[in-house]
Amino acid sequence: MSNSGRFFDEVPDRRNTASLKWGKYAGKDVIPLWVADMDFRSAPEIVRAAVEAAEFGNYGYGKCPESLIEAVMLRLRRLYDWEIERHWLVWLPGMVCALNLACRTLEKESSQVFTHTPVYPPFLSAPGNFDLPCVRIPLQLRNDRFSFDFDALNELPTKPSDLFKLCNPHNPVGTAFTREELECFAAWVCERELLVCSDEIHCDLLLEPDLKHFPLASLSPEISERTITLMAPTKTFNLPGFGCSFAVISNGELRRKFKKAMAGIVPDPPAMGFGLADVAYRYGDPWLGDAIDYLRENRDFAFSELSRMKGLKPFSPSATYLLWIDARDLPVDSPCSFFEDAGVGLSDGKDFGTPGFLRMNLACSRELLAQALERMSSSLIDL
Repeated sequence: MSNSGRFFDEVPDRRNTASLKWGKYAGKDVIPLWVADMDFRSAPEIVRAAVEAAEFGNYGYGKCPESLIEAVMLRLRRLYDWEIERHWLVWLPGMVCALNLACRTLEKESSQVFTHTPVYPPFLSAPGNFDLPCVRIPLQLRNDRFSFDFDALNELPTKPSDLFKLCNPHNPVGTAFTREELECFAAWVCERELLVCSDEIHCDLLLEPDLKHFPLASLSPEISERTITLMAPTKTFNLPGFGCSFAVISNGELRRKFKKAMAGIVPDPPAMGFGLADVAYRYGDPWLGDAIDYLRENRDFAFSELSRMKGLKPFSPSATYLLWIDARDLPVDSPCSFFEDAGVGLSDGKDFGTPGFLRMNLACSRELLAQALERMSSSLIDL
């Protein structure tokens, strides 16, 4: 095993550390493979920067440093050939609030929100927080890959300035949409005169070496003017506890509305969040490359094991560290509760709009993943 492999095998013990992921099953023999954060240590450069910031001893309010703005602009240019202006950036303490803010920018009472299913639960709950209807369009499954159903999209009764919430790469199914798919979607959006909130937080977590991410807003000036793009280093570099995310909004009026929706409600990211995001983007890519190699091996291992289990149909993700499982053939009322009773905590597909499915977090040590898969396999023997 390589040194990088041993690094990701040797994870910290997160029990009794105020961890959301591990605290859910405190005092129970349940392996938590649910909420999407990693069990791995962050990059050594990030850890050193966090220690230095903690030892500094002052924890006042934060302001985004110029170096972070430059790092983001450079990264988008280098990875995606996407030239943005610094004033397009809006800093946020997290993604979920941004999904709600996008709904809050809609001024018309008759506005609608459209999204695919299955999808990350806040996509489904955010519209209701503002008394907006949420229209769900199932993703189309072809050759074990989920994608757009353009026939279904063309039948939708949209109105100008309705909002479409896109997730790319997609949580939970793990699809990284191709340029061709996104260009077709962008053309449809522009024809219908819609707005888009594009959650691209998993854009750096591509598990296939030849895969490329295409920010929707980078495809043309026309789609850029209709898009709120959401990104963050926190998912990529395992920093969700230091909430620091950003929106890219080229349309000045849309950006003004988004900021107005934030006013008095949404705080700035913490100073340490800004600082660690800067370090992550500047120095974290070697760690990220090793992490992706490890996650790819975890994916292949889990997919192979799950494929042999009676009643389960796994889908191999090309991006994210999340594996989607069709468990509808199991003779149980709730697959999620069934496996929880067997000692494995997974995310319930009903929260993503598709009951009978499960989501597995692969960002754990290989040893822990093997234990979880063994528990799942053993629980199915007598069914």
